Amino acid sequence: MPKHPDPSRRSERSRQAILGAARELVSEVGYAKVSIEAIAARAGVGKQTIYRWWRSKGAVVFDAFLALSEVEEGGGMALPDTGDLEADLKLVMRATVAEFADPEFEGPIRALNTEIINDPDLAAQYRERLAAPVDEAKKARLRSAQRAGQIAADADLDLALELLYAPLFQRWLHRSGPLTPEYADALVDLFLRALRPI
Repeated sequence: MPKHPDPSRRSERSRQAILGAARELVSEVGYAKVSIEAIAARAGVGKQTIYRWWRSKGAVVFDAFLALSEVEEGGGMALPDTGDLEADLKLVMRATVAEFADPEFEGPIRALNTEIINDPDLAAQYRERLAAPVDEAKKARLRSAQRAGQIAADADLDLALELLYAPLFQRWLHRSGPLTPEYADALVDLFLRALRPI
């Protein structure tokens, strides 16, 4: 009995090809020069295939970035919790700094930020599908530190995350200084000094 091709497998192959093409093109030519036509040609699919799944170039780039970050909906994530908050945060912040310094990550995330500024729908999608789950995982680790008496029990965890991550984002956004492991460690040291229980 002849086997029929599995359309879902073919669709997933096409989807992954599109996401890969979007990432490659953003890295090679920059977001402004990328078009749906170019993504389709690179992925070996028709334009209509892309528009079946995504309404805009920004939405394709967002999903390409989401796939790269391995934070898929419902997948969940957790930060390390060895009991040593300083070591755990330094590990995470060093990894974050390395990610932001990686050209394969940097191109798509810069492009995504450009789109988010001008597209409220994409901004909402970004918050819901990426920022909120990641922030929740970070806050879960900080709650564990609060229970252990390592940071103030009454600390506002949303504000705490801004305190830790905003300087890194600012430096990256404005290209105002190197993103190094030493910089990551310094941010963690200041963060822990600020949130230490009185």
